Amino acid sequence: MNTPSVVAILGMGVWGTALGKIVQNNHHNVHSWSHRSDIPFVSVVQDAQIIVSAVSMQGVVTTAQKLRSLNLSVDKIIVTATKGLDTETKRTPSQIWQSIFPHNPVVVLSGPNLSKEIDQGLPAATVLASNNLPAAQQVQQVFASDTFRVYVNQDPIGTELGGTLKNVMAIAAGVCDGMNLGTNAKAALLTRALPEMIRIGTHLGASGATFFGLSGLGDLIATCDSPLSRNYQVGYRLAQGQSLKKILADLEGTAEGVNTTKVLVKIADLEAIAVPIAQQVNKLLQGEITPESAIKALMERNLKSEFYDLDF
Repeated sequence: MNTPSVVAILGMGVWGTALGKIVQNNHHNVHSWSHRSDIPFVSVVQDAQIIVSAVSMQGVVTTAQKLRSLNLSVDKIIVTATKGLDTETKRTPSQIWQSIFPHNPVVVLSGPNLSKEIDQGLPAATVLASNNLPAAQQVQQVFASDTFRVYVNQDPIGTELGGTLKNVMAIAAGVCDGMNLGTNAKAALLTRALPEMIRIGTHLGASGATFFGLSGLGDLIATCDSPLSRNYQVGYRLAQGQSLKKILADLEGTAEGVNTTKVLVKIADLEAIAVPIAQQVNKLLQGEITPESAIKALMERNLKSEFYDLDF
């Protein structure tokens, strides 16, 4: 057996707690921290070889800045498990971490990983992606278990965007189910969601192939078809006539897709990227249209070839 690693988990929500349990069950030492806890931040991270950030998107910048003040040694590996886009900079979490820690390896963890299922020990698979492959492989050894299969790749931005963009599509999927539109409509929605994700991802520097893997198609399937998904719940309950304010207040945790949709549409407008599903989801979240109007707008779009703008 390898020497146990010391792993710091930043963020003690359902996702951070589930990740900590995986590492602990693999007989590694876990130190956990939350901005709500009284545990000194320095005591959690000072001896850790691997630092896992599972904070919400809103807390990424402040957490990274807090860590920077400790003069982190360059041999520590930073793993980001947050899915979202920063409102101000429009950056992904890994881009934020890498900009603040340019000399540390940054690894993205993303996949079809519903937190409650992971916490229950149900089987799942995930991806660790980094430009520093040895770092990703080191983290792979820490997380891999009989119930948690871990793959690696070298497309961190694609892996990250797959997990981020599918949250927007999960809201749309929730609307579809909440309106009882049927299996045909759901299949059509998810099939068209994938090329929309690829269109955005490749424009932002990702490999299109990554979106056919666990962090793209895999996460899309899991999140768009499960009531355990907070983003799916948002769409489903909007279709039931509930207000967004009430839905978000009732949720256990953060539905990152709400903020992601807003930022994504801004990026798409600036870069002239076609995002018809995200556009309708954004209008729905802003209260500008009804779920019925959103579906109608998507169905009435101009006719075109199925793969008109994708080069596989």
